[in-house]
Amino acid sequence: MRVLVVDDEPLARRELRRLLGALRGLEIVGEAGNIDEARASIEVRAPDVVFLDIQMPGGTGFDLLAQLDRVPRVIFTTAYDQYAVKAFEVNALDYLLKPIEPERLAAALRKLQSTTSAAASASGGGPLEQLFVRDGPRCWFVPLREVSLVSAEGNYVRLLWGKERPLLGRSLAALEQKLDARRFFRANRSQIVNLDFILGVEPGDGGRLYLQLRDGPEIEVSRRQARLFRSRATVV
Repeated sequence: MRVLVVDDEPLARRELRRLLGALRGLEIVGEAGNIDEARASIEVRAPDVVFLDIQMPGGTGFDLLAQLDRVPRVIFTTAYDQYAVKAFEVNALDYLLKPIEPERLAAALRKLQSTTSAAASASGGGPLEQLFVRDGPRCWFVPLREVSLVSAEGNYVRLLWGKERPLLGRSLAALEQKLDARRFFRANRSQIVNLDFILGVEPGDGGRLYLQLRDGPEIEVSRRQARLFRSRATVV
């Protein structure tokens, strides 16, 4: 497992590297002291997991994640327990309080290994598996397999993710290029649906279709896209 350590304190980086060095199956591919260095290292080295400090000069760990197209697995390291809990109460992999205890570190890595392939989310070759979304004061790691609908709102997109409706600062066209085409389908000019969430399909006028999403709205499929939808035998 390829590991990147991001912390503005050299002593903290050194101690974490020492702790990680005592564990099997890990390769420390680099370290960074600020978000600019970290972004460059993530893009070049494609780590499986990043140990990420939250408070750093020049920007926070949140700022770094919001700048990434592909977000690797992240384990936060912080001295601010209440800050981490409140900011990442939804779907964070884990966070470690400084000073980091070896037993707690080992537990976080076991949790990481039990999740789906971390390397796939960091790899530039495959579709996106997760997004980091910051909407106002709230933050999420959003597994795209759990997003039922993506809707354009100007130059932004709204994600329908369970009971949450976070707004992402990307255009629909830009995000569509990175989605898994086997799972997501462009229904019309402003909406992309997750095929796994379709409960039913109803015919409409002029060759259109209407898709009823599980725990979601009814989506109109344009005539052009309806032809493509019908050709997907695994769906119809």
